Amino acid sequence: MDIVTQGLLGGVMALAGARRKEVKIAALIGFAAGLLADADALIRSPGDPLLTIEFHRHFSHSLLFVPVGALIAALILWPFLRRHIAPGRLYLYAFLGYAASGLLDACTSYGTLLFWPFSDERIAWNLISIVDPVFSLTLLAAIVYAVRKARPQVAWVGLGLAGLYLAVAVVQHQRAEGVAQTLIQQRGHTAVRHVVKPTMANLLLWRSIYESDGHFYVDAVRVGLFSEPRVYRGEQVVKFAAAQHLPQLQPGSALAQDITRFTHFSAGFVALDPTRPAVLIDVRYSMLPTSLSPLWGIEMTLDNQNRHSLFVNYRDFSPADRSRFIAMLAGRALP
Repeated sequence: MDIVTQGLLGGVMALAGARRKEVKIAALIGFAAGLLADADALIRSPGDPLLTIEFHRHFSHSLLFVPVGALIAALILWPFLRRHIAPGRLYLYAFLGYAASGLLDACTSYGTLLFWPFSDERIAWNLISIVDPVFSLTLLAAIVYAVRKARPQVAWVGLGLAGLYLAVAVVQHQRAEGVAQTLIQQRGHTAVRHVVKPTMANLLLWRSIYESDGHFYVDAVRVGLFSEPRVYRGEQVVKFAAAQHLPQLQPGSALAQDITRFTHFSAGFVALDPTRPAVLIDVRYSMLPTSLSPLWGIEMTLDNQNRHSLFVNYRDFSPADRSRFIAMLAGRALP
């Protein structure tokens, strides 16, 4: 999730194992340790733009790395806190704060290498958005109350409520997936792969992406808590195939390697941007759940295939798109 929520979860986790007289320092240590896992986003190279996305949510989010990450956090904090807490307690709170970072990110749709180095598969349970105010504010409220009242047991209430929210997310995900599967059957398609993921900051509106007969189809599914589901039909695009779309691709070139790396990162959900033919996009993500307008992609260096491709972020969200998103979120007819 977003880095602030990572820290908040770390703070609540540390408070859950804190002594009453140590609630403030435990929350501080847990928050800092929770932030540390996302330091892998700083790994980058000017000569290789894809290095950043390869290493974000990589080894630092692995379950096996938790003791090491906690130790690094403790060593960083020790010079500042050595007069206030014993080293064993410092490590304990750092361990608790760091422990759930990978698991929390696996609940999102970005993908997390939970089982590195034994597996390079990106685990993504697609339960919650990268940014979810309800989830984050629940954790924040637990920290504030626990610290102000010196009652670390309140952290367990916060963790319970956060867990309940994730349970609701599981139910909503299953409902959205069921509606999307019905749509696929109505179209007479056979889905080779199918992903349903939440849209930004809510559990009501979901993006459905599936592959059938060499095409990707994207749709929006709105599943209200107390209302009938609603489907908003979206766009489709041909799945990218290097032999078909780039017959001039030179095997072993930097471009060929970048396409392979980006395809792996995108779990194979890649296509050429309909509006930018030289851009390979990750079909899983868009600001609008019915659209193929990408959040990111790589600008392929067709004129110089020995130069690395440029990884580009797109944040096109016009007022018209915003109105459509709000209408879908509310379950209304599109304007």
